[in-house]
Amino acid sequence: MPTEVNRRVTLHQGRVFRLDQENITLDNGVTVDIELIRHPGAAAIVPLSSRQTVMLIKQYRHAVGGRIWEIPAGTLNSGEAPLQCAQRELMEETGYRADTFHLLGAITPVPGYSDERIHLYLALGLTPVPPNLDPDEILAVHETPFHAAMEMLYRGEIQDSKTICGLFLADRWLRQRELP
Repeated sequence: MPTEVNRRVTLHQGRVFRLDQENITLDNGVTVDIELIRHPGAAAIVPLSSRQTVMLIKQYRHAVGGRIWEIPAGTLNSGEAPLQCAQRELMEETGYRADTFHLLGAITPVPGYSDERIHLYLALGLTPVPPNLDPDEILAVHETPFHAAMEMLYRGEIQDSKTICGLFLADRWLRQRELP
């Protein structure tokens, strides 16, 4: 017997996501109430200006009480494809456009309570464009040697899950190919 949704109530409709409460009956016959965050999805980008240099951002995140290291990312707009979102967010947050995007994969950061899926891309062939930050974005772009970014990750300085996954997947992609 597949999981069955018996009842769904929207508790909150926010600017980006919706909070639902669902009463479900699981495959084993147990009925429970759960809260779920319904999210439109996102795209995140590992922008490489060369094989040795990645663009990281240090961004203020109120939920964690300070600035954290991240790769550029953003929420999908209604009807927007993940690649379009990646292209838009790269330009908005870093002030760079990429000639080439490679899909590295997708992650589901918190499947216990959210359906958010983040599509991870590697961006190559960067050229400067005017940045266009949203009014609520407080961030700084840092050109970082790729090996130093990986060391930051190993030391625990990078704790953002999409950034950790993006850097690991980009590292694997780079090891499988020769780039200048």
